[in-house]
Amino acid sequence: MANSAHCLVVPFPAQGHINPILQFSKRLIPKGIRITLAFTRGIRITLANTRFVSKSISTADRRRFAALNIGLETISDGHDEGGVATAKGGRSYVDTFMDVGSKTLAQVIQKLRDAGDSVHCVIYDSNIPWCLDVAKGFGIMAAEFFTQSCAVDSIYYRVREGMIEPPVSGDDGVLMGFQGLPPLEAKDFPSDVCDDGGAYPELLGFHVWQFCGIEKADWILCNTVYELEPQEVDWLSNFLPFTSIGPTIPSTYLTNQTDTEYGLDIFKQPNNETCTNWLQNKPKGSVVYVSFGSMASLPQAQMEELYFGLNNSNHNFLWVVRESEVAKLLDSFSTMAAGKKGLIVPWCQQLHVLASGVVGCFVTHCGWNSTLEAVSLGVPMVAMPQWADQATNAKYVTDVWRVGVRARSGGDGGDGLVKREEIERCVREVMEGEKAVEIRRNGDKWKKVMKDAVSEDGSSDRNVREFVDSLIRVCLW
Repeated sequence: MANSAHCLVVPFPAQGHINPILQFSKRLIPKGIRITLAFTRGIRITLANTRFVSKSISTADRRRFAALNIGLETISDGHDEGGVATAKGGRSYVDTFMDVGSKTLAQVIQKLRDAGDSVHCVIYDSNIPWCLDVAKGFGIMAAEFFTQSCAVDSIYYRVREGMIEPPVSGDDGVLMGFQGLPPLEAKDFPSDVCDDGGAYPELLGFHVWQFCGIEKADWILCNTVYELEPQEVDWLSNFLPFTSIGPTIPSTYLTNQTDTEYGLDIFKQPNNETCTNWLQNKPKGSVVYVSFGSMASLPQAQMEELYFGLNNSNHNFLWVVRESEVAKLLDSFSTMAAGKKGLIVPWCQQLHVLASGVVGCFVTHCGWNSTLEAVSLGVPMVAMPQWADQATNAKYVTDVWRVGVRARSGGDGGDGLVKREEIERCVREVMEGEKAVEIRRNGDKWKKVMKDAVSEDGSSDRNVREFVDSLIRVCLW
């Protein structure tokens, strides 16, 4: 143990945060072995989930972690039986997690130290910045891990430093210029920056909080690719030691290595055979895949518009509707879909579906993980952003990388819904129109960029190796 650099990895307890930081951690292990073969056994990882999340880790997952030499520990968020769902509100959860989490994280570090297994570095999600103070209290290194795009990170950093004063507002079509960002309209900013609070009045403070004490961090890591956001990374690097290490998706989808799974799914996984069987006989590029991630919640009226827009497009569609959202579907939808060209499922292996070759279009909320996965696999998108960072991601999808189109809300009634006619138009434009050829060509270009970044001596590969090398050099030599 003494001959290994030991990293304690602390994710924020949400699926979209656990997967990227865990996948990054898995990449560190072989890099450490290769760089320091003559001197050390390399990098060891201990993953510290909350007690509630830990209960969802299957026996099979635990075996996989053991095989990878990834240890497991638990901390508490103060809601061990139900997680964030049992909190009285977002602010209450954050405060309790900081109070209870910091104490239990310190207990884990001390327990490992007493057992002769000292932690050399804490790698922590940017949404729990108090981990930095815990690490420094023990005199150990700390690396903050951002799960949003660099563009979004730079916007929140500007808000923190007073360079942007929310709420950002402006008429449609009026562009604003900021160094290191493309020209933006008000609607292209994260929802909590262009809104005066709205439905999530505490969200902006939470996102700006990511930068609390960040100057004391030894490393700042971001799940992005330099070539994807070069001016954004360069600008933020003027203020912080910002390092791009993405995309953090399993290696088999980019470099033909053997890692096929993120390694942890906190949602109950139904039998996936129905989805697989339905896909296997579909022609290449013929399926519209629809998913709004693990957190976004559509109004019932929007679900109805989405269903009829998909159905009217006359293309095959696979629509993931989480169990918590199924009640919003009309009983007739699933029956109608089954009798025509659609399949509605509660869960699927998204990477497997996107990599199948049969998906010609991804209707997405533009969460950063889903966006990276689609760009990495060259899948065109119809962007339907809902909240938080998704509008900014959609801007990049449509206007910077040009790998999709954005569905516009509006129409009669002023209810903010994306109408069925607009959804049908966007799907047809990506699947059939002249623009589809350009979008697919751009998709192929960016797919190669993403693959090159994580391949031997690519930009992200170099950054990961440099992180490992510096960690071992500082902690062990």
